[in-house]
Amino acid sequence: MANKGPAYGLSREVQSKIDKKYDPELEERLVDWIVAQCEPGVGRPEPGKTGFQNWLKDGCVLCELINSLCGANKLVKTIKTSGMAFKQMEQISMFLKAAESYGVTKTDMFQTVDLFEGKDLAAVQRTLMALGSLAVTKDDGNYKGDPNWFHKKAQENRRDFSEEQLSEGRNVIGLQMGTNKGASQAGMTGYGRPRQIINNP
Repeated sequence: MANKGPAYGLSREVQSKIDKKYDPELEERLVDWIVAQCEPGVGRPEPGKTGFQNWLKDGCVLCELINSLCGANKLVKTIKTSGMAFKQMEQISMFLKAAESYGVTKTDMFQTVDLFEGKDLAAVQRTLMALGSLAVTKDDGNYKGDPNWFHKKAQENRRDFSEEQLSEGRNVIGLQMGTNKGASQAGMTGYGRPRQIINNP
């Protein structure tokens, strides 16, 4: 990975806007959840954005997290600690693939560089929030921690109507279709007729 100097101009402005989206309170809640979910063996990061990034950067904690949500059916088979950058990035991408197969949508996913290079840690927070919400919603016994930390996702509410109910519904004209009550052509003039201008003295 190439060393990068400070950003200037527009790129600095864009990066500062991205950095402002990072939520320190949310970081605290996510750390509490990850430690509760993966047991205290994963440790705790130093408070702050840099500590949070360094804690998750090698991908091991993230892989432990996704495996703890899956019960006996582990999505990430091997988790190895490595100091090499490409191995760490590979672990992060393994987590992302596993999270997607767990049910997190692609739009909620961060990119590997967002975490590894610290480009957008707010996106990392959003992905972890989506994962937590999904785990709470599934309610399969694998989620550990306070269920109030995450919102439950909306679930499908199917309704089955009988043929009789469906045919009755076809006979009713809904008000969305509009109404023709009270409509008449009174006062309408023929098309193309010029407007009469009468000059009354």
